[in-house]
Amino acid sequence: MMREKEIEKVLVEQVKRMGGRAYKWVSPGNDGVPDRIVVLPGMQPIFVELKTETGRLSALQKIQIGWLRSMGQTVYVLFGLQGVNTFLDMVRGQMKGD
Repeated sequence: MMREKEIEKVLVEQVKRMGGRAYKWVSPGNDGVPDRIVVLPGMQPIFVELKTETGRLSALQKIQIGWLRSMGQTVYVLFGLQGVNTFLDMVRGQMKGD
């Protein structure tokens, strides 16, 4: 099983290949925010929380994600490499206007 750090590296590299960036989100005083803010050409920013295949959201992460979604933001929780690959396929389709 891949570690979260390894999964995160794949996301960052693949988003970069697509012409975008996956910024690390560090928000002092706001623990539990998603790991990355993905910015791709022609798309609104997407907040991404990465977990291993068996990972779980903490209570604080659930609160932060709920708050972002209540503000109309897009937040994905991706589990493992399969979750990252599914996400990447989805955004590739949106970038092409599918």
